[in-house]
Amino acid sequence: MKRTLLAAPVLSLIVLAACTTTSPDVIQRGDAQRLSVVQDATVLSIRPVTVDGSQSGIGGAAGGVIGGVGGSSVGGGKGQIVTGVLGAVAGAVIGNAVERASTHEEAVEVLVQLPSGERRAIVQAKASETLVPGDPVILVTSGGKTRVTRAPRITSTVAPRS
Repeated sequence: MKRTLLAAPVLSLIVLAACTTTSPDVIQRGDAQRLSVVQDATVLSIRPVTVDGSQSGIGGAAGGVIGGVGGSSVGGGKGQIVTGVLGAVAGAVIGNAVERASTHEEAVEVLVQLPSGERRAIVQAKASETLVPGDPVILVTSGGKTRVTRAPRITSTVAPRS
């Protein structure tokens, strides 16, 4: 029973960490069926970056609870209280570190040039497609967020309607 109670906060932290992403291959539910603005661009450069992990407090809270429960089971009397407090503090510090480490992600900064000559930089998680300088791309902006993806190849022209 105690193991189940202790595992619940840790499991919650792992689930929440897995839900966050900046990948251009993953579309958020709120962006589905929403009209997006699309711009043509050309890749100028790409460099690897790391998106820092979040610290929502969930990791610290979960670690504090686990450490407090674990520490309070050691010793007896006033010693039990002291070890419970020390366990809670140590657990919170460790929980924060685990949350931050599990929510950081490897990403790329893509520098692009628009047909007007204007340049833009977009940071996004590494995608399934690899972009290289010179690639034609499109910038898809929806809900204030922009993602870069390879421009579709045009195989035939569509005749204008009369």
